[in-house]
Amino acid sequence: MDFLFVLKSVAFGAALAMDAFSVSMANGLNEPSMKRRKILGIAAMFAFFQALMPMIGWICVHTVAEAFSAFNEMIPWIALVLLSFIGGKMLIEGIRSVRSGSEEESETVIKSGFWALVMQGIATSIDALSVGFDIAGYDWLMALICALIIAAVTFFICWVGVLIGRTFGTRLSGKASIFGGVILIAIGLEIFISGLLG
Repeated sequence: MDFLFVLKSVAFGAALAMDAFSVSMANGLNEPSMKRRKILGIAAMFAFFQALMPMIGWICVHTVAEAFSAFNEMIPWIALVLLSFIGGKMLIEGIRSVRSGSEEESETVIKSGFWALVMQGIATSIDALSVGFDIAGYDWLMALICALIIAAVTFFICWVGVLIGRTFGTRLSGKASIFGGVILIAIGLEIFISGLLG
């Protein structure tokens, strides 16, 4: 393991974490009173999936490469559906609470539950499967170390993302979930369009 390997792994982590960073920010926006434990839990969830997907990709390249290539084309569609579903739900609930007009209702927080976070984790990390192609030349230990470095970078970036979102969420009050929903849908569209063009 040399410096270039670590640098490349960190670069992978930073690049892959950008969508997860934006979604983390949306979660923070949506839940400005989020506790520290949940912030760490969200960062850990994204880190877990960002480490898992390259390893699954690596395994697929070493076992069923042809089937994996065919599945690769479905990745933008899966990300679009998952993020649009979660973002749409957040958006609708945010609009309802603002329309109600009551101060009490407009400050209601639509919290992201465990399964919503799992879906977000899958949607934002599914493109990391293709990293399996890039690290296919590594043995299993090097691939695992690379995945763990990606996870560490993702954890830090997502932790910062939630903190930023939470700060702005406090200022935006009841409209925060609308912004969070719009961000999730926009990320889904961005992954979808870049997947089709790239």
